Amino acid sequence: MEAALELQGVSKRYRYFSLEPLSLSLQPGQILGLVGPAGAGKSTLLRLILGLVHADAGQIRLLGQPMPTAQAQAKADVGYVSRDMGLFGSATLDWHMRWVASIYPGWDEALAQRLLKHFALHPGQRARQLSSGERMKALLLLTLARRPRLLLLDEPTSGLDPVARQEILGELLAVVEDPERTVLLSSHHTQDIERICDRIAFLDRGRLVADDDTDSYLQRWRRLSLDLPVDGVLPDVAGTVELRRDGRSAVLLTADYQPSLEAAL
Repeated sequence: MEAALELQGVSKRYRYFSLEPLSLSLQPGQILGLVGPAGAGKSTLLRLILGLVHADAGQIRLLGQPMPTAQAQAKADVGYVSRDMGLFGSATLDWHMRWVASIYPGWDEALAQRLLKHFALHPGQRARQLSSGERMKALLLLTLARRPRLLLLDEPTSGLDPVARQEILGELLAVVEDPERTVLLSSHHTQDIERICDRIAFLDRGRLVADDDTDSYLQRWRRLSLDLPVDGVLPDVAGTVELRRDGRSAVLLTADYQPSLEAAL
């Protein structure tokens, strides 16, 4: 079966940040959660996948098409939602819906109307009148109603109030029930990832440090906040991926968590 998304040795260097060579494959129907702290490179990776920025090295195939050569063809079946995306401020939501429908032949008007009701949005609302939560719901509506085969979501619940966050998560749970829909969801909300994704990849400071099924990831991987002993020396911990110190405190990332570990530290 051809991968919905395939990356081989993809890297990107900026002046103060580098995305290290990264390989990743996502099969049709898989739901991958991309997690990591702010500045880890999650948004950079999504922009590379979409061809919004060009990789310095490596190969990217999107729905079997090489990027960026077949960018237009591939992106017709790819939906992308980011908290940084905007809408035409003076245009109504109804205008946006008709505009997107005119571009994408797969537009599902019945689904669009259902989402309109589910998200309590009004077609006559102008984009500049929308709250941040309503804007994210509108972006999700405009993307989901196209019925893309591959859905890329960059922090879709970041900064939203609890009610808006739960409404969006509820709709995403319905989306991932479609066995033909492939999703890559970037989020720093681990709870969101646990509910939706069947696989988790952890990105930290531009490095892919984990890629595992959700159950295994949650059992084995832990980020622990510790108080350092007086001498500042921590015992060796099996599976340590990273250790960051800050005065008398430290944060340890382990890939081999055991219930007895915290007591030992």
